[in-house]
Amino acid sequence: MVDSRVSESQDAIRRRRECLSCTKRFTTYERREEMPLMVLKRDGSTEPFDRGKLLRGLVVATAKRGVGTERLEELIDDVEVELYNEFRYEIDSKVLGDMVLERLKDLDRVAYIRFASVYKSFENVDEFTSELRDLKD
Repeated sequence: MVDSRVSESQDAIRRRRECLSCTKRFTTYERREEMPLMVLKRDGSTEPFDRGKLLRGLVVATAKRGVGTERLEELIDDVEVELYNEFRYEIDSKVLGDMVLERLKDLDRVAYIRFASVYKSFENVDEFTSELRDLKD
């Protein structure tokens, strides 16, 4: 090994190496292996956490609300960091949805109701009204 330092993105160790037989130099990157987040669905199945799927749902909920994609990405990052920091690699979809709703409530209350109506599968107007009442309180 010729040189070792933290990569520019701060997420890996960059090592400059030299082959002992041919003396050519090459670079390797060492990264911490992370366990993938898995979501336990209502039907009992498990699927990998999909940032894109969650982002699409949030984009629909925040349509015409003036909430930028960058803010939604930060919301998703915050959820992921919390899960990794708590070493929770399997999460129930209900818990995940509640984590998102908690953050969305602070971001935009109309988007919160839109997201909640899909996530909680409101069956009737009474459930919708009850959620609005809870949000108002």
